[in-house]
Amino acid sequence: MTSLDDLPIRDDLRGKSPYGAPQKHVPVALNVNENTHPIPEDVAHDIVARVAAAIIGLNRYPDREFTELRTALARYLGHDLVPEQLWAANGSNEVLQHVLQAFGGPGRTALGFGPTYSMYGLLSSGTGTGWIAADRDGDFELSPETAVAAIERHDPDVVLLCSPNNPTGTPLSLETIAAVADAARGVVVVDEAYHEFADPGTPSALTLLEGRPRLLVSRTMSKAFAFAGARVGYLAAAPAVIDALRLVRLPYHLSALTQAAALGALAHADEMLAMVDEIRAQRERITRELRGLGFHPYRSGANFVLFGGVADPHAVFEALLDRGILIREIGLPGCLRVTAGTEAETTAFLEAMASFAPSTAANA
Repeated sequence: MTSLDDLPIRDDLRGKSPYGAPQKHVPVALNVNENTHPIPEDVAHDIVARVAAAIIGLNRYPDREFTELRTALARYLGHDLVPEQLWAANGSNEVLQHVLQAFGGPGRTALGFGPTYSMYGLLSSGTGTGWIAADRDGDFELSPETAVAAIERHDPDVVLLCSPNNPTGTPLSLETIAAVADAARGVVVVDEAYHEFADPGTPSALTLLEGRPRLLVSRTMSKAFAFAGARVGYLAAAPAVIDALRLVRLPYHLSALTQAAALGALAHADEMLAMVDEIRAQRERITRELRGLGFHPYRSGANFVLFGGVADPHAVFEALLDRGILIREIGLPGCLRVTAGTEAETTAFLEAMASFAPSTAANA
């Protein structure tokens, strides 16, 4: 039987592994930062009605420019954005792929600050873009000085800033973002996939767009909107950047069904986001109680918590899985990551973690 090694794939893809988190059916799944709260029933019915109406016209191609959706996204984001400044695709991963196709490629480089979202490196490889992982400061923070020094050292064509960072949850200051945007020669993408979970009043990088034509701000509906299965990501930038992304997208890349579903969710944005406060409360509860157990939770502005102080992360991961609780091994020594779920899910996780507490081991 032919194996992957027998096929004439690109040399730069040999030996690489595809992105993937464990997909297991368990009672408590807290491993991929989904919003574990269900879509409100009345909102679901409206979305179903909109999708049903779209089905009648599936014999025709969808609106290639998804004009109504871009208008709704601009309205949702505010900041005086207009539809011409909005882009959307099948998840923010495809949005970022479009950016790398347009501004990266062979002979060009993309830079991020590790540890960060693993798809950045994979998307770079897939587009023939060289990937540079620069270092962060202690506790996964990123100061303006550290960030600008990396930009000046490597002179990348694309900079990817995850704000807050995944997998660490670390918030990123506007000061650092502005410093990078002003220092970089190429485009700077601020990935705000988890921005809605930040502490109230936390400013968005959208406030920095004016006067910075090479600054791009990416978002997703997967997290706060509980829309992971719909695959809708979007981006705000100068109209010229949107024109560049048109050059690389596939024709009619957003289906009529996707557009209809996204419009339905955005029409009920307030209701869809009503669970964000509860998720934020569970995140703070996880941080507080893990610290009380003797673990080291890191600062998080997302819907998850990275925590250290785990003597054997894989053993704890497997023990939790045996109890029907799935969290995430991310390869950082002594660390695991858990999504902030419902109150019941959080309780199940914390009760299970109590038996692995460093403080418990110290007193044994």
